[in-house]
Amino acid sequence: MTPVLLLAAEKESAVVTDWAARIGWVVGLALFVALVYWLMREGWKWRGTLQSDLPELHSAPDDPGPATLTMSGRYHGSTTAGQWLDRIVAHGLGTRSRAELTLTDAGLDVVRPGADDFFVPADALREARLDKGIAGKVLTEGGLLVVTWAHGERLIDSGFRSDHAAEHNAWVEALTNMINKTEGAR
Repeated sequence: MTPVLLLAAEKESAVVTDWAARIGWVVGLALFVALVYWLMREGWKWRGTLQSDLPELHSAPDDPGPATLTMSGRYHGSTTAGQWLDRIVAHGLGTRSRAELTLTDAGLDVVRPGADDFFVPADALREARLDKGIAGKVLTEGGLLVVTWAHGERLIDSGFRSDHAAEHNAWVEALTNMINKTEGAR
C-alpha cells in the first residue's frame, strides 16, 4: 500500500479593493448627475424665455370686497389651456407651492408663500372644473381643481388641490356662477 500524501492548498490573500477605480466611478456618476441637473435647469430657463411674451401677472386690488370662498391647499402649476403637459413657467407660474385662494366679486386671489402671488380678475375667468392631472401632478379623478383664465393672448389652466378635497365642488359651482354672471354683463 502506498501512502497518500495530501498537500495543503496554498493560502490566498483576501481580494484588495481597487480604491482608485471605485473613486473614479463615484466621481463619474456625480458628474453625470450634475450634468443632468444642469440640463434640466437650462431647459426650464429656456421654456421661460420662450414664454416671455406673457404679460406681467395682475396683483390683487386694494379693496377686492368680501370673500365669497376661501381655500387653503397647494398650487400645482399652470399650463396652456387644454394641454395638460405644456407647463407655463414664466412669471413663477411653474413653481409649486402652498396656496391660499380667496374668491371675491373682483376675482380670484392666489397668495403663495415663497412664490409670486397673482390675481385673476373676474372678467378673465373662463371655466372651473375638476380634473385628474396637470403637468407633473396626477391624482384620482376629480382630485384637482382646475381654473381656466385668460391672460394676454393665452388661455391658462391653473391646478389647485385643497387640504379638504370636499371643498372642490363648492369652488367649481361658485366659479361657474361668477363666470356666467360676468358673461351676462358683457
